[in-house]
Amino acid sequence: MGGFVESLRAEAEARIAAMRSAARSAREAHARAELARHMLATARKNLGRPRAEAVAAVVEEWLFAWALTRAEVPGIAAAMEAVTDAFCAVAEAPSAAKDAALQAAWERLETACAATGATLADRMAWRSMCAHGWWAEVAPPPPGQGRTDRDWPAAPFWEKGCPPECR
Repeated sequence: MGGFVESLRAEAEARIAAMRSAARSAREAHARAELARHMLATARKNLGRPRAEAVAAVVEEWLFAWALTRAEVPGIAAAMEAVTDAFCAVAEAPSAAKDAALQAAWERLETACAATGATLADRMAWRSMCAHGWWAEVAPPPPGQGRTDRDWPAAPFWEKGCPPECR
């Protein structure tokens, strides 16, 4: 049967689907933007050091923040170093060419992460000590993917329904 109640239900379902899509998209974009902001700030913090030393320091800080070791992410570690080198170059003296090199290194890092089954944004959301809490409310980590020092939600927030007695 159609009618008013059905139209309200259909409208709610359509808006919830749009909210889910927007939340997932915002989480992806925000996690990547926060990682980039952190990387540039950390590269700037290491200005004045020899480039190789700065890159090594930034990568070590990054791995620490994600509670990882190079041995745990060998396929990603080289891409982390390349993107870190590109961030250091931009921090030293920004230019369009260095920005393009940073973008290319970033894309290689995105590809390296995707090859492991978790996007760069997922890794930022599930591994970083600086992760925003709402990211996990949109996409909780699968078992074994998130930091062990956090309590993770079991499901996205939109799966949290009303009490059973209200059904």
